[in-house]
Amino acid sequence: MTALLPYLKKPLVVIGGVLAIGWLLVALLAPFLAPYDPLISLQPLAKPMTAGPDGALFVMGTDMLGRDILSRVIWGARTVVIYATLATVTAYLFGMVLGLIAGYTGGRTDAVLSFAANVVLSFPVLVLYIVIIVVIGASPINIVIAVTFSSAPAIFRIVRGLTIDVASRDFVAAAVTQGERTWRILLFDILPNTTGPLAVDFCLRLGYTAITIGTLGFLGLGLPPPTPDWGGMVNEGRAMAIAFPHLVIFPCIAISSLTLGLSLLADGLREVNDAKERQA
Repeated sequence: MTALLPYLKKPLVVIGGVLAIGWLLVALLAPFLAPYDPLISLQPLAKPMTAGPDGALFVMGTDMLGRDILSRVIWGARTVVIYATLATVTAYLFGMVLGLIAGYTGGRTDAVLSFAANVVLSFPVLVLYIVIIVVIGASPINIVIAVTFSSAPAIFRIVRGLTIDVASRDFVAAAVTQGERTWRILLFDILPNTTGPLAVDFCLRLGYTAITIGTLGFLGLGLPPPTPDWGGMVNEGRAMAIAFPHLVIFPCIAISSLTLGLSLLADGLREVNDAKERQA
């Protein structure tokens, strides 16, 4: 608990953590929090279609098919939060492993992996997402694959740079002199000394991935209808947004609050890490 005190003293960490963890809980508890089935039209209970917010029955109103928007926003959190987290963690696993290996071993291995990463990074990220989804189709696992393939090279470069820096320090040289195995040096000497910058990058990347999944849904490349998807909800309601603004306002607020929370959390973590480095 003592180790968490520097973080809990930062308002940015607290506010960002509350927003991010709040949406995570909403995603996990969606079956218990949603007042209605997000896929079922509530006509004639919902009159008229695209009814605005109603404090008695529909807090956020209903969409053009008479489905409860609050229920769809709650279930849509699963699409964005869970799949964005899964995709980011998977990308980090690949990027960290390859980055540690390339940064520590150097030579031809580093050259080959760095070249491959640079080739992938040379393509515009959104275009790369769209091409991958179009080729392999839109499904939860394919979205994770697309995000992993597109994000892992950038993570690789960050981890590689951190590894090169940490590997030059005296305690790593001491571990090598003592005959420690390479995998042990990577996991117990180098990796723990990169967690600060990586934690900041993870929060920022998670927010970016959430926006990307929402963008894919808006472009019609997310999960197929009628699966609740914040980006898909905005796409469905944009044609009628002037007459019925609640169709797009609430899913936009949802994804904005999630990315804001992750950005604040990243800024707070960066401030704490900077303070620790100055004290060291």
